[in-house]
Amino acid sequence: MHVQLVSTMGAIKDVKVGFSWTTLFFGFFPALFRGDLKWAVIMFIASTVFAIFTLGLGAWIPGIIFSFIYNKMYIRELMEKGYRPANAEAEAALQQQGIMAQVPRM
Repeated sequence: MHVQLVSTMGAIKDVKVGFSWTTLFFGFFPALFRGDLKWAVIMFIASTVFAIFTLGLGAWIPGIIFSFIYNKMYIRELMEKGYRPANAEAEAALQQQGIMAQVPRM
């Protein structure tokens, strides 16, 4: 499922919610292409450390772990930078996935 986030300046980002197949297959490259350098470096270091300690056999383990959590982390960081859901459907999807807290409406 994809949702749109809009910044205070009007920039729109279409982001995927849920499991990251691209992170599973391509490791740190999706984060690098999104401009998320912090997580790209963290993923690269984690893969390198696992590869060193397992003689290369465990380099894929961080990819599996990050594929479950990376999209959620990416969306949360965008929201910390000022992005908000573009519409009510995007807000509901983010609340359903536990990325955004439900705000009681009066």
